Amino acid sequence: MSVTAAPPRLVFDRVWKKFHRGELHDSLRDLIPAAVRRLTGRAPASADLHDDDFWAVRDLSFEVTPGQTLGIIGPNGSGKSTTLKLLTRIYEPTRGVCFSQGRVGTLIEVSAGFHGDLTGRENVYLQGAIMGMRSRDIAQKFDEIVEFSGIEEFIDTPVKRYSSGMNARLGFSIAAHLEPDVLIIDEVLAVGDMTFQERAFGRIRDLARSGLPVVMVSHQLDRIAELCTEVIVLKRGQVLARGAPSDAIAAYVSQHDAERARLTSSRIDFHTLTLEGGDVVRSGQQFAVRITGECMEAFDSTVEPLVVRVRSLKTGSLLFVSGSRRLGADLSQPGPFDVRLTLQANLPAGSYMIEGGAQNLLISKDFATAPSAMIQVTDPGTFRGSVQLNASMQLSRD
Repeated sequence: MSVTAAPPRLVFDRVWKKFHRGELHDSLRDLIPAAVRRLTGRAPASADLHDDDFWAVRDLSFEVTPGQTLGIIGPNGSGKSTTLKLLTRIYEPTRGVCFSQGRVGTLIEVSAGFHGDLTGRENVYLQGAIMGMRSRDIAQKFDEIVEFSGIEEFIDTPVKRYSSGMNARLGFSIAAHLEPDVLIIDEVLAVGDMTFQERAFGRIRDLARSGLPVVMVSHQLDRIAELCTEVIVLKRGQVLARGAPSDAIAAYVSQHDAERARLTSSRIDFHTLTLEGGDVVRSGQQFAVRITGECMEAFDSTVEPLVVRVRSLKTGSLLFVSGSRRLGADLSQPGPFDVRLTLQANLPAGSYMIEGGAQNLLISKDFATAPSAMIQVTDPGTFRGSVQLNASMQLSRD
């Protein structure tokens, strides 16, 4: 007996979206040619762009079925926000079809619709109604919404007296309990304090794993890697890459690395930077990095021929910096080199970038850079926090 695949609840079919820079002139001269192009079904082309027009989204297609979580990533200006606004019908496509089946829940600017003079309680009912919830459904979920937000003692206070974090927490709690048929998420995983962020992420994870179709935009690549079943990488409104999260994130990181100011020098040439044993490691375990290249001259103590950095892809911050001189690898003489660096992943689960370069120590500035590589650290479930301390515990009872 064959199993019929569930039909998609969200369809994005060859969608294009055009915008105009500067002042718009809604004249018949502009309107009539646009209407003719729409009626004749002619595909958009560069010739369709008038002065100061540009394509924010170009020929983008995807489908999301129950049980799928689609991630959309890319640099600023790549078309992510426009895609979300097309999905939520804030924008209409210039060409193509956007279709969603059932009630669409959005976690976008979660507290934007609050009325400042109304209390938190009143805003729960107002926001719920705006989002399509019936009054009795709001009443049934009210206690759960308020408890999740963690602001019970302020629920009868006007929200204009709330902090921004309290506003975001209540707004997220309302939206996350809507029980939609499709869920669209835009960078809301940084609401509230750290404890609430973990609760918010857990709620989204539960919704995604319940079989709900989800579209998620985020710069937090570790969250994308954990939640999504497929990822699209956008660049200037077009699909740069799509596929499994690890493959798509690697393509995005590689593109970012390629566009990074790659410094070359006649003094040293970096050939490769690779991870031994694959790009996934459990927190607390060791992993090895191989770096090959050639020194073209001798280096004195003012130069660090090989600097290695580990950077968080969640925050962009540097977590570790060391070099060949500090680690006892002598690269001061000319000739080819093959360095094997062993590190211990004393890190929480997430995505990290391994970077390399050569540095002038007098001005603390790189004069050559090596390729980079991304590594995914998985959580063994033994700790919470920012550093893996390889804890052990012994219990004795008399």
